[in-house]
Amino acid sequence: MSTHYVDGWRIDVERREGVPRLVPASVLARAIAAALAATGAPTPASIGLILSDDAELAELNAEHMGKDGPTDVLSFPLLAPAEYPDHPGKHTGAQGEDTGTDLDGFALPPGTRAHLGDIVVSVERAIDQAEAGRGGQTSDVRWDARDELRLLVTHGTLHVCGWDHAEPAEETAMRDLERRLLA
Repeated sequence: MSTHYVDGWRIDVERREGVPRLVPASVLARAIAAALAATGAPTPASIGLILSDDAELAELNAEHMGKDGPTDVLSFPLLAPAEYPDHPGKHTGAQGEDTGTDLDGFALPPGTRAHLGDIVVSVERAIDQAEAGRGGQTSDVRWDARDELRLLVTHGTLHVCGWDHAEPAEETAMRDLERRLLA
């Protein structure tokens, strides 16, 4: 595991054994920090990134999402969306209300950081999607697998920060922010 400190965030990057190294961990840490800054994520805080493979993502997808097969990225936020500033891509409940609880007033011990959550990415899926022309935001882009990995890491970070794409307005806002962050 490598630990990177960027603008008040501690970013822990773990690469599972046998997973190809497409992009230096420091580059991925900067992509995560840019997404955290753009969303107004609290600081100081920490976030984890696990670079894995299809087998692990398939297990996690079944266990946590109830879906069969691998997926490209899963996010496990630990703070409620209410902990982040309002934005057009904010995940909301069925009636439009915030689905989280406000954690204001929760005190951490001195010298500790809140943990925002974890992102798990299948590098295997990133490579396959990029090479097969199923990458990018529209799932029809053939591009370098490094670009696909940066997109997935950015996308996962936005999910940790309460962004979603279930509704058209949310999706438009989230995709616009991803484009800006990846430019």
